[in-house]
Amino acid sequence: MGRTAKTNKIGLTREEYKGSKSTLCPGCGHDSISNQIISTAYEMGIEQHRIVKLSGIGCSSKTPAYFLGRSHGFNSLHGRMPSVATGALMGNPELHAIAVSGDGDTGSIGLGQFKHVIRRNVPFVYVIENNGVYGLTKGQFSATADEGQYLKYYGKNHMPPIDLCLEAIIAGATFVARSFSGDAKQVQSLLQAALRHHGTAVIDIISPCVTFNNDPSSTKSYPYGKEHQIALHEIQVLAPDYVEGKEEITIPEYDEGEVIEVDMHDGTVVMLKRLAQDHDPRNRLQAISALEQAQRDNLFITGLIYYEEPRQTLAETENLLHASFARLPDRLNRPSEQALADVIKNFM
Repeated sequence: MGRTAKTNKIGLTREEYKGSKSTLCPGCGHDSISNQIISTAYEMGIEQHRIVKLSGIGCSSKTPAYFLGRSHGFNSLHGRMPSVATGALMGNPELHAIAVSGDGDTGSIGLGQFKHVIRRNVPFVYVIENNGVYGLTKGQFSATADEGQYLKYYGKNHMPPIDLCLEAIIAGATFVARSFSGDAKQVQSLLQAALRHHGTAVIDIISPCVTFNNDPSSTKSYPYGKEHQIALHEIQVLAPDYVEGKEEITIPEYDEGEVIEVDMHDGTVVMLKRLAQDHDPRNRLQAISALEQAQRDNLFITGLIYYEEPRQTLAETENLLHASFARLPDRLNRPSEQALADVIKNFM
């Protein structure tokens, strides 16, 4: 008899969470991120029909085709993914969204939409696959490229980089993290926490472009990331089933360092063990200072950079029903004849 594939709590194998075969360059960091999304969704037992995948334009925005093949998907215009995410989640607040963007799609043409979707606190996971170049159009510098960096075909970059984590915190994001595509364990932990967050969760993942931007001097390269990565903490996500026993489970693992507990709205607890720096992600000013200091020191810090208690999402601010508009009865979807008459009367 052949071996039976392992299944998760809803009876699916990891294979069933995959999408189409990738057409990206072999070794691209984006494929690693897709694999971590697949693994995370499998481990969490996510029902794919409850997920909508969203993207804009660019190499990164092709990747939703490569994971969660049984979920909904929408590939939008360049820089316009946040608007589509807003519409989809307002029309059906029961959906969970995983949006994938790039440093160009987010930091250049889409910067305004990025800032405003965070300000409105639309509840979704916003993954930025950040490689510092426009890989789809042959490697021009993006807005996150290092100042002074030299590329063979485009010369020297004279512009300072935009730090998208810093922009997210300033815009009002309540969950901001940074990771490296080569660190599978950390990426998966952050994705688990982000999927449970009640609000916009931004994860900026340095994802090397092996074709146009993998010189060791670039902070977006694979060699630089492996050599200079400094984790702020170790991360463990405890699902609600295990919250009651968290002390018994975690103390043996974390007895050598201070542990910070971050409570998710669904009862999950994220356990953070401090490592290289004395960083508390619940302190907004400390998060901003940590990013600015890292930039001055040319360091690459990863982990949960900032977290605060969830504030009202856009649907809650607008007092929308937590139900798909498509399933609402007509009396809730449209005003009554009398209500329309009253509105018209006010303009007469």
